[in-house]
Amino acid sequence: MKKKTATAQTKLLFPKQVEADARFEQLQSFLRQNSEKLWPGSNVLVPAAAFSDSIKAALVAARNSDRLSRGLESIERILENEANGLALVDKKTGEKRVQRISRLLIMSNDCVDRFNRKVESLLREHGQRVMALRIAAGAQQLGEAILGPEKAVKLLLVEHKEDVAAVLLALLEPTPAT
Repeated sequence: MKKKTATAQTKLLFPKQVEADARFEQLQSFLRQNSEKLWPGSNVLVPAAAFSDSIKAALVAARNSDRLSRGLESIERILENEANGLALVDKKTGEKRVQRISRLLIMSNDCVDRFNRKVESLLREHGQRVMALRIAAGAQQLGEAILGPEKAVKLLLVEHKEDVAAVLLALLEPTPAT
């Protein structure tokens, strides 16, 4: 099976809630202008953003709704199980669904290249429905802000399209987190 490259130039379909928002063009422009290589040797681009109060609030809301997962191995299992389930539904119905971004990987900005290469593998495998966003915060700052004291986290998975939409639209309100 040929894997797709997940770059900023790839035509991604966003959640309908995002595409219907009046700020959608502004969001697309932000994502294009703020994309960077996932790691120095990569051709995969991911948007980078400040860790704003609005992003923090959207991530806390996802956590409070039990729609946030952490840890690379756990996220790999979740995405693989979802992909298998979607494939079974497509096989059963005989139709292939339109793939939209429905999951969002939130990365701290202090991940080593080896870790970033693993994230790149996830994006290549699930790139039509999974997007990554690098936040300008270290694992400790990100973890404590979202999960509580003394919690460090390098990678989060936002697991529901409504929460994905909230985080993406929060990118347009770049108030620095305190």
